Amino acid sequence: MRQPTSQSTIWLLSVTIGVCLNYSAFAQNPQTEGSVELIVLGIAQDAGFPQAACQKPCCELAWKNPSRRRHVASLGLIDHATGQKWLFDCTPDFPQQLQVLLEQSPNGNEETEAPLLDGIFLTHGHIGHYSGLIHLGREVMGARQIKTYCMPRMQDFLSRNGPWSQLVKLENIKTIELAAGKPTKLNDRVQVIPFLVPHRDEFSETVGFKIQGPKKSALFLPDIDKWSRWDQSIEKMIESVDVAYLDGTFFENGEIPGRDMALIPHPFVSESIRRFSPLAETERKKIRFIHFNHTNPVLQPANPATRKIIQAGMAIAKEKESVKL
Repeated sequence: MRQPTSQSTIWLLSVTIGVCLNYSAFAQNPQTEGSVELIVLGIAQDAGFPQAACQKPCCELAWKNPSRRRHVASLGLIDHATGQKWLFDCTPDFPQQLQVLLEQSPNGNEETEAPLLDGIFLTHGHIGHYSGLIHLGREVMGARQIKTYCMPRMQDFLSRNGPWSQLVKLENIKTIELAAGKPTKLNDRVQVIPFLVPHRDEFSETVGFKIQGPKKSALFLPDIDKWSRWDQSIEKMIESVDVAYLDGTFFENGEIPGRDMALIPHPFVSESIRRFSPLAETERKKIRFIHFNHTNPVLQPANPATRKIIQAGMAIAKEKESVKL
């Protein structure tokens, strides 16, 4: 006799179907000749998931099961027509993330002297966004003049502070100054536009990037204080692109017991859901949250927080998903 389907089974099935449908719009294999591909290389906050020394339930499963672990938020960009590759943020997980990029487009090598990377774009000076640069130095790769695109204060920080200053001195990296709102043309088909956002700018400015391919465009905005503190409209930004990777660090207030979360402001995902819910369905489908703190419940399997995002018509970024630009 057939057993009745439980409510939890129905919910899990609906969530799975929702994720697959939302994900399939972006996860088509774009490695056709001439395509430009944007790849998600990581989705976690600066410290990764699980986080160092965390023995709490949020990280317990990930310590025991490596398949649950997630890399720090980063995007890779490949122009398959030219073999060029760029990285957006250089995280502590740089070795693994570079390997994913090379496996997707294995052209650079010592024999041809083609660069392994054609450039790195840095959003700001917090550890998860630039500390992977150490691997470019003589202790590891001994890279040659990897173009490192950054804003003026970030450029000055790298030039004046060790060990990053040694990368500049030895020409492992070549810093290239960006200007807010000014496009940087990478080739005839791809350009990147930085835009300033409010954040805790102890060491540098903070920017997001609009990445424009030959057919589509994407937004990468992993860190911002609050949407209300920005002098631009996030809704108009979303409208101007085809997919938007947005700050999803914390799901809601109170997520870190004993700490004043006003001192680490981010737009809570719950706030973003309320703010973006009035948008048209086509606009909400563009939104993919990224940069999750280890405490964020969306990192846990079948958590109700995931259901709330999917029911709102939005999505969670997945590692190795790709978008054809």
